[in-house]
Amino acid sequence: MQQCLGRTEGLRMAKSTCFRATAPKRVAGVRVSRRSCHIVASAVATKTVKIGTRGSPLALAQAYMTRDLLKKNFPELNEEGALEIVIIKTTGDKILNQPLADIGGKGLFTKEIDDALLSGKIDIAVHSMKDVPTYLPEGTILPCNLPREDVRDVFISPVAKDLSELPAGAIVGSASLRRQAQILAKYPHLKVENFRGNVQTRLRKLNEGACSATLLALAGLKRLDMTEHITKTLSIEEMLPAVSQGAIGIACRTDDDASRNLLAALNHEETRIAVVCERAFLAALDGSCRTPIAGYAHKGPDGQLHFSGLVSTPDGKQMMRTSRVAAFTDVDAIKAGDEAGKELKANGPKELFMY
Repeated sequence: MQQCLGRTEGLRMAKSTCFRATAPKRVAGVRVSRRSCHIVASAVATKTVKIGTRGSPLALAQAYMTRDLLKKNFPELNEEGALEIVIIKTTGDKILNQPLADIGGKGLFTKEIDDALLSGKIDIAVHSMKDVPTYLPEGTILPCNLPREDVRDVFISPVAKDLSELPAGAIVGSASLRRQAQILAKYPHLKVENFRGNVQTRLRKLNEGACSATLLALAGLKRLDMTEHITKTLSIEEMLPAVSQGAIGIACRTDDDASRNLLAALNHEETRIAVVCERAFLAALDGSCRTPIAGYAHKGPDGQLHFSGLVSTPDGKQMMRTSRVAAFTDVDAIKAGDEAGKELKANGPKELFMY
Protein backbone atom coordinates (compact mmCIF):
# COMPACT_ATOMS: atom_id res chain seq x y z
CA MET A 1 0.00 0.00 0.00
CA GLN A 2 1.47 3.33 -1.06
CA GLN A 3 1.81 6.14 1.48
CA CYS A 4 -0.03 8.58 -0.78
CA LEU A 5 -3.28 6.63 -0.47
CA GLY A 6 -6.00 8.32 1.56
CA ARG A 7 -7.21 6.67 4.75
CA THR A 8 -10.58 5.73 3.24
CA GLU A 9 -8.97 4.11 0.21
CA GLY A 10 -6.45 2.48 2.53
CA LEU A 11 -9.24 0.98 4.60
CA ARG A 12 -10.96 -0.37 1.46
CA MET A 13 -7.76 -2.04 0.31
CA ALA A 14 -6.99 -3.34 3.80
CA LYS A 15 -10.44 -4.92 4.01
CA SER A 16 -10.04 -6.39 0.54
CA THR A 17 -6.65 -7.85 1.44
CA CYS A 18 -7.35 -9.08 4.95
CA PHE A 19 -10.92 -10.13 5.46
CA ARG A 20 -11.16 -12.44 2.47
CA ALA A 21 -8.39 -14.57 3.95
CA THR A 22 -9.57 -17.85 5.42
CA ALA A 23 -6.23 -18.86 6.90
CA PRO A 24 -2.97 -17.25 7.99
CA LYS A 25 -0.92 -16.15 5.00
CA ARG A 26 2.49 -14.70 4.30
CA VAL A 27 3.11 -11.09 3.35
CA ALA A 28 6.69 -10.28 2.31
CA GLY A 29 7.80 -13.51 3.91
CA VAL A 30 6.12 -12.73 7.28
CA ARG A 31 3.30 -14.89 8.63
CA VAL A 32 0.23 -12.65 9.12
CA SER A 33 -2.94 -13.72 10.95
CA ARG A 34 -6.46 -12.46 10.30
CA ARG A 35 -6.25 -10.65 13.67
CA SER A 36 -3.12 -8.83 12.52
CA CYS A 37 -4.88 -7.76 9.33
CA HIS A 38 -7.76 -6.40 11.42
CA ILE A 39 -5.37 -4.31 13.51
CA VAL A 40 -3.73 -2.96 10.34
CA ALA A 41 -7.14 -2.04 8.92
CA SER A 42 -8.14 -0.28 12.16
CA ALA A 43 -4.92 1.72 12.23
CA VAL A 44 -5.29 2.75 8.61
CA ALA A 45 -8.88 3.77 9.28
CA THR A 46 -7.93 6.12 12.10
CA LYS A 47 -9.09 9.61 11.11
CA THR A 48 -7.14 12.66 12.20
CA VAL A 49 -9.11 14.19 15.07
CA LYS A 50 -8.66 17.95 14.99
CA ILE A 51 -8.83 19.65 18.40
CA GLY A 52 -9.73 23.34 18.28
CA THR A 53 -8.52 25.75 20.94
CA ARG A 54 -7.58 29.33 21.65
CA GLY A 55 -3.87 30.06 21.57
CA SER A 56 -3.23 31.32 25.11
CA PRO A 57 -0.84 29.26 27.26
CA LEU A 58 -3.74 28.19 29.49
CA ALA A 59 -5.98 27.23 26.56
CA LEU A 60 -3.14 25.22 25.03
CA ALA A 61 -2.46 23.47 28.34
CA GLN A 62 -6.12 22.42 28.40
CA ALA A 63 -5.98 21.25 24.78
CA TYR A 64 -2.86 19.17 25.48
CA MET A 65 -4.61 17.69 28.52
CA THR A 66 -7.48 16.67 26.26
CA ARG A 67 -5.11 15.21 23.69
CA ASP A 68 -3.32 13.15 26.34
CA LEU A 69 -6.58 11.82 27.76
CA LEU A 70 -7.69 10.77 24.28
CA LYS A 71 -4.42 8.93 23.77
CA LYS A 72 -4.76 7.22 27.13
CA ASN A 73 -8.32 6.07 26.48
CA PHE A 74 -7.91 5.19 22.80
CA PRO A 75 -4.57 3.49 21.98
CA GLU A 76 -5.18 3.88 18.24
CA LEU A 77 -4.96 7.67 18.70
CA ASN A 78 -1.29 7.29 19.62
CA GLU A 79 -0.66 6.69 15.92
CA GLU A 80 1.32 9.50 14.32
CA GLY A 81 -1.05 12.05 12.80
CA ALA A 82 -4.14 10.74 14.59
CA LEU A 83 -4.54 13.93 16.66
CA GLU A 84 -3.92 17.53 15.66
CA ILE A 85 -4.27 20.70 17.73
CA VAL A 86 -5.64 23.64 15.75
CA ILE A 87 -5.16 27.13 17.23
CA ILE A 88 -7.96 29.59 16.53
CA LYS A 89 -7.65 33.27 17.39
CA THR A 90 -10.90 34.69 18.74
CA THR A 91 -12.17 38.25 18.85
CA GLY A 92 -11.79 38.21 22.63
CA ASP A 93 -8.08 37.45 22.19
CA LYS A 94 -7.58 40.27 19.70
CA ILE A 95 -9.24 43.12 21.65
CA LEU A 96 -7.54 43.46 25.02
CA ASN A 97 -7.89 47.15 25.82
CA GLN A 98 -11.65 47.17 26.48
CA PRO A 99 -13.89 45.46 29.04
CA LEU A 100 -15.63 42.37 27.69
CA ALA A 101 -19.00 43.96 28.45
CA ASP A 102 -18.23 46.77 25.98
CA ILE A 103 -17.36 44.49 23.06
CA GLY A 104 -19.99 41.79 23.31
CA GLY A 105 -19.35 39.56 26.31
CA LYS A 106 -17.82 36.16 26.82
CA GLY A 107 -19.13 34.68 23.55
CA LEU A 108 -16.24 36.51 21.91
CA PHE A 109 -13.95 33.75 23.19
CA THR A 110 -15.95 31.01 21.49
CA LYS A 111 -17.58 32.32 18.29
CA GLU A 112 -14.69 31.67 15.90
CA ILE A 113 -14.12 28.25 17.44
CA ASP A 114 -17.83 27.43 17.04
CA ASP A 115 -17.64 28.52 13.40
CA ALA A 116 -14.64 26.25 12.80
CA LEU A 117 -16.47 23.35 14.43
CA LEU A 118 -19.61 23.79 12.35
CA SER A 119 -17.61 24.14 9.12
CA GLY A 120 -15.70 20.92 9.80
CA LYS A 121 -12.30 22.59 10.17
CA ILE A 122 -12.08 21.01 13.62
CA ASP A 123 -13.80 17.97 15.13
CA ILE A 124 -13.89 18.90 18.80
CA ALA A 125 -13.52 22.22 20.62
CA VAL A 126 -11.91 22.62 24.05
CA HIS A 127 -13.31 25.46 26.15
CA SER A 128 -12.97 26.93 29.60
CA MET A 129 -16.60 26.42 30.59
CA LYS A 130 -16.92 29.86 32.18
CA ASP A 131 -16.34 31.34 28.69
CA VAL A 132 -19.18 29.37 27.09
CA PRO A 133 -22.52 31.19 26.61
CA THR A 134 -25.56 29.46 28.10
CA TYR A 135 -27.01 28.79 24.63
CA LEU A 136 -24.88 26.73 22.25
CA PRO A 137 -24.95 27.32 18.48
CA GLU A 138 -27.42 25.08 16.66
CA GLY A 139 -25.68 21.97 15.40
CA THR A 140 -23.27 21.71 18.33
CA ILE A 141 -23.40 19.82 21.61
CA LEU A 142 -21.26 19.91 24.73
CA PRO A 143 -21.42 16.33 26.09
CA CYS A 144 -18.14 16.25 27.98
CA ASN A 145 -16.61 17.91 31.02
CA LEU A 146 -13.19 16.89 32.27
CA PRO A 147 -12.68 16.47 36.04
CA ARG A 148 -13.04 19.88 37.65
CA GLU A 149 -10.05 21.67 39.12
CA ASP A 150 -10.16 23.73 42.33
CA VAL A 151 -12.82 26.41 41.82
CA ARG A 152 -11.45 29.03 44.21
CA ASP A 153 -9.95 32.42 43.37
CA VAL A 154 -6.56 33.57 44.58
CA PHE A 155 -5.27 36.96 45.72
CA ILE A 156 -1.91 38.03 44.30
CA SER A 157 -0.08 41.13 45.50
CA PRO A 158 3.50 42.30 46.01
CA VAL A 159 2.40 44.77 48.71
CA ALA A 160 -0.25 43.03 50.84
CA LYS A 161 -1.15 39.59 52.15
CA ASP A 162 -4.91 40.05 51.85
CA LEU A 163 -7.51 42.41 50.38
CA SER A 164 -8.13 43.73 53.91
CA GLU A 165 -4.55 45.04 54.09
CA LEU A 166 -4.82 47.26 51.00
CA PRO A 167 -5.09 51.00 51.79
CA ALA A 168 -7.94 53.23 50.67
CA GLY A 169 -7.73 54.02 46.97
CA ALA A 170 -5.53 51.03 46.17
CA ILE A 171 -6.18 49.61 42.71
CA VAL A 172 -7.16 45.97 42.24
CA GLY A 173 -6.82 44.89 38.63
CA SER A 174 -9.63 42.66 37.37
CA ALA A 175 -11.77 42.38 34.27
CA SER A 176 -14.36 40.33 36.16
CA LEU A 177 -17.54 42.13 37.21
CA ARG A 178 -18.23 39.24 39.60
CA ARG A 179 -14.95 39.81 41.42
CA GLN A 180 -15.40 43.59 41.29
CA ALA A 181 -18.82 43.43 42.95
CA GLN A 182 -17.71 41.07 45.72
CA ILE A 183 -14.57 43.11 46.42
CA LEU A 184 -16.43 46.42 46.60
CA ALA A 185 -19.20 44.94 48.74
CA LYS A 186 -16.65 44.24 51.48
CA TYR A 187 -14.01 46.87 50.72
CA PRO A 188 -15.76 49.93 49.22
CA HIS A 189 -12.63 52.01 49.81
CA LEU A 190 -10.76 50.08 47.08
CA LYS A 191 -10.80 50.71 43.32
CA VAL A 192 -11.21 47.95 40.73
CA GLU A 193 -9.97 48.66 37.21
CA ASN A 194 -10.16 46.68 33.98
CA PHE A 195 -7.25 44.27 33.78
CA ARG A 196 -7.31 41.91 30.79
CA GLY A 197 -4.86 39.56 29.11
CA ASN A 198 -3.62 36.04 29.73
CA VAL A 199 -2.23 34.99 33.09
CA GLN A 200 1.35 35.81 32.16
CA THR A 201 0.37 39.28 30.90
CA ARG A 202 -1.57 40.10 34.05
CA LEU A 203 1.26 39.02 36.32
CA ARG A 204 3.71 41.10 34.30
CA LYS A 205 1.46 44.18 34.56
CA LEU A 206 1.11 43.62 38.30
CA ASN A 207 4.88 43.45 38.76
CA GLU A 208 5.26 46.62 36.68
CA GLY A 209 3.03 48.48 39.15
CA ALA A 210 -0.14 48.80 37.08
CA CYS A 211 -2.11 47.89 40.20
CA SER A 212 -1.57 46.85 43.80
CA ALA A 213 -3.19 43.43 43.50
CA THR A 214 -5.15 41.13 41.24
CA LEU A 215 -7.36 38.06 41.55
CA LEU A 216 -7.03 34.98 39.35
CA ALA A 217 -8.58 31.53 39.18
CA LEU A 218 -6.59 28.93 41.09
CA ALA A 219 -7.47 26.35 38.42
CA GLY A 220 -5.58 28.22 35.73
CA LEU A 221 -2.47 28.68 37.85
CA LYS A 222 -2.48 24.97 38.70
CA ARG A 223 -2.78 23.94 35.06
CA LEU A 224 0.07 26.29 34.16
CA ASP A 225 2.17 25.15 37.12
CA MET A 226 2.40 28.74 38.36
CA THR A 227 1.04 28.48 41.89
CA GLU A 228 4.21 30.03 43.32
CA HIS A 229 2.73 33.45 42.51
CA ILE A 230 -0.20 33.02 44.91
CA THR A 231 -0.31 35.32 47.94
CA LYS A 232 -3.52 33.88 49.40
CA THR A 233 -6.19 31.40 48.31
CA LEU A 234 -9.64 32.85 48.97
CA SER A 235 -12.37 30.70 50.46
CA ILE A 236 -15.69 30.14 48.69
CA GLU A 237 -17.29 32.32 51.36
CA GLU A 238 -14.88 35.18 50.62
CA MET A 239 -15.25 35.01 46.85
CA LEU A 240 -18.00 32.93 45.25
CA PRO A 241 -16.65 31.56 41.95
CA ALA A 242 -17.85 32.25 38.45
CA VAL A 243 -20.36 29.84 36.97
CA SER A 244 -18.41 26.80 35.70
CA GLN A 245 -15.06 28.07 37.00
CA GLY A 246 -12.38 25.37 36.95
CA ALA A 247 -14.30 23.21 34.47
CA ILE A 248 -13.17 22.29 30.96
CA GLY A 249 -15.86 21.53 28.40
CA ILE A 250 -15.42 19.79 25.06
CA ALA A 251 -17.91 20.36 22.26
CA CYS A 252 -18.54 18.57 18.97
CA ARG A 253 -21.09 18.62 16.17
CA THR A 254 -24.47 17.12 17.02
CA ASP A 255 -24.31 14.68 14.11
CA ASP A 256 -20.69 13.60 14.67
CA ASP A 257 -21.16 10.20 16.30
CA ALA A 258 -17.45 9.37 16.16
CA SER A 259 -16.47 12.43 18.18
CA ARG A 260 -19.37 11.93 20.59
CA ASN A 261 -18.15 8.41 21.30
CA LEU A 262 -14.63 9.71 22.00
CA LEU A 263 -15.93 12.38 24.36
CA ALA A 264 -18.21 9.96 26.20
CA ALA A 265 -15.12 8.14 27.44
CA LEU A 266 -13.61 11.37 28.77
CA ASN A 267 -16.67 12.81 30.47
CA HIS A 268 -16.58 13.25 34.26
CA GLU A 269 -20.23 12.99 35.25
CA GLU A 270 -19.91 14.62 38.67
CA THR A 271 -18.42 17.72 37.09
CA ARG A 272 -20.98 17.75 34.28
CA ILE A 273 -23.94 17.63 36.69
CA ALA A 274 -22.52 20.47 38.80
CA VAL A 275 -21.91 22.55 35.69
CA VAL A 276 -25.43 22.05 34.27
CA CYS A 277 -26.84 23.26 37.60
CA GLU A 278 -24.74 26.43 37.52
CA ARG A 279 -25.52 27.10 33.87
CA ALA A 280 -29.25 26.62 34.50
CA PHE A 281 -28.95 29.28 37.22
CA LEU A 282 -27.24 31.65 34.80
CA ALA A 283 -29.79 31.01 32.06
CA ALA A 284 -32.73 31.62 34.43
CA LEU A 285 -31.28 34.96 35.52
CA ASP A 286 -30.74 35.92 31.90
CA GLY A 287 -28.20 38.42 33.11
CA SER A 288 -26.36 40.54 30.59
CA CYS A 289 -22.61 40.65 30.30
CA ARG A 290 -22.85 43.68 32.60
CA THR A 291 -24.52 41.75 35.44
CA PRO A 292 -22.20 40.34 38.16
CA ILE A 293 -23.31 36.73 38.72
CA ALA A 294 -21.63 33.93 40.68
CA GLY A 295 -22.68 30.33 41.23
CA TYR A 296 -21.18 27.13 42.56
CA ALA A 297 -22.61 23.61 42.75
CA HIS A 298 -20.90 20.52 44.11
CA LYS A 299 -21.56 17.11 45.61
CA GLY A 300 -21.51 17.40 49.39
CA PRO A 301 -20.40 14.76 51.93
CA ASP A 302 -24.04 13.67 52.11
CA GLY A 303 -24.06 12.82 48.41
CA GLN A 304 -26.51 15.65 47.68
CA LEU A 305 -26.04 18.56 45.31
CA HIS A 306 -25.31 21.81 47.15
CA PHE A 307 -25.65 25.09 45.25
CA SER A 308 -24.92 28.71 46.19
CA GLY A 309 -25.51 31.69 43.92
CA LEU A 310 -25.56 35.46 43.91
CA VAL A 311 -26.36 38.42 41.70
CA SER A 312 -25.23 41.99 42.36
CA THR A 313 -24.94 45.50 41.05
CA PRO A 314 -21.40 46.19 39.78
CA ASP A 315 -20.64 48.40 42.78
CA GLY A 316 -21.58 45.61 45.21
CA LYS A 317 -24.13 47.79 47.01
CA GLN A 318 -27.11 45.61 46.13
CA MET A 319 -26.35 41.92 46.34
CA MET A 320 -28.73 38.96 46.64
CA ARG A 321 -27.82 35.39 47.49
CA THR A 322 -29.62 32.07 47.39
CA SER A 323 -28.86 28.39 47.93
CA ARG A 324 -30.32 24.96 47.17
CA VAL A 325 -29.87 21.33 48.20
CA ALA A 326 -31.12 18.67 45.78
CA ALA A 327 -30.57 15.11 44.66
CA PHE A 328 -27.37 14.74 42.66
CA THR A 329 -28.98 13.90 39.33
CA ASP A 330 -29.06 15.68 36.00
CA VAL A 331 -32.76 16.52 36.21
CA ASP A 332 -32.63 17.71 39.82
CA ALA A 333 -29.48 19.75 39.22
CA ILE A 334 -31.06 21.64 36.34
CA LYS A 335 -34.23 22.19 38.35
CA ALA A 336 -32.29 23.51 41.38
CA GLY A 337 -30.27 25.96 39.29
CA ASP A 338 -33.32 27.12 37.36
CA GLU A 339 -35.40 27.68 40.49
CA ALA A 340 -32.57 29.52 42.25
CA GLY A 341 -32.15 31.88 39.31
CA LYS A 342 -35.87 32.52 38.98
CA GLU A 343 -36.10 33.24 42.71
CA LEU A 344 -33.48 35.96 42.56
CA LYS A 345 -34.92 37.46 39.41
CA ALA A 346 -38.43 37.56 40.86
CA ASN A 347 -37.46 38.99 44.24
CA GLY A 348 -34.55 41.24 43.37
CA PRO A 349 -34.79 44.94 42.59
CA LYS A 350 -35.17 45.65 38.87
CA GLU A 351 -31.92 47.61 38.77
CA LEU A 352 -30.00 44.36 39.30
CA PHE A 353 -30.98 43.35 35.77
CA MET A 354 -30.62 46.69 34.02
CA TYR A 355 -26.86 46.50 33.52
